[in-house]
Amino acid sequence: MQLTITQLYQKMRRQMGPSGWWPADSKEEIVIGAILIQNTNWRNADRALNLLRQATGLQPDRILALTMDQLHDLVRPAGFYRNKSKALVSVLSWLARGNYDYPAIRQHYGSRLRQELRALHGVGPETADVLLTYIFDVPTFISDKYARTLFTYLGVTGLTDYQSLSQRCNLPDDFTPAMAKDFHGLIDEFGKVYFHPRDKFATSFLSDDTLAL
Repeated sequence: MQLTITQLYQKMRRQMGPSGWWPADSKEEIVIGAILIQNTNWRNADRALNLLRQATGLQPDRILALTMDQLHDLVRPAGFYRNKSKALVSVLSWLARGNYDYPAIRQHYGSRLRQELRALHGVGPETADVLLTYIFDVPTFISDKYARTLFTYLGVTGLTDYQSLSQRCNLPDDFTPAMAKDFHGLIDEFGKVYFHPRDKFATSFLSDDTLAL
């Protein structure tokens, strides 16, 4: 069956239930986690997140008060610790200038918000879209590796990198922030179950579907 984006989300939601993504106790924890998860797996990112939690309670002002050497030691399990430490300082400092008032920051920058996020050290396209969706409640499709793999299985071609999908996939206007957050979580949870080994997708509830993009 050929599905639209909305129909794909609805089918995944019916089959899998709510994803509960992003699993975190605060938006600040999501910001930190979104940086730590870059180019690593969740196990390594979670180790660094727990070290930061033990040392700072994940309070941005306490993280910003650390020396760079202290921050390096805490972030190290996530890999690329120098770059990620610099990114944490850059993003948290930028948010601090807005007093962590996310609706006000969104209103201030308007349509320029993604551009402003991309200008921060360590914020690539995927991280920017994660922050738009989960921090600023701007419904955005996150074109990560799981999404590109799923869409390829569903017959979409030419998905070679992040931009190749993000430029083609815009969420419908009636997609709410909650739906966008859930959709990303469902895709990632689906991928963890059905993408390894490769032939396991054929056993999934989407195996007979294609996607109209």
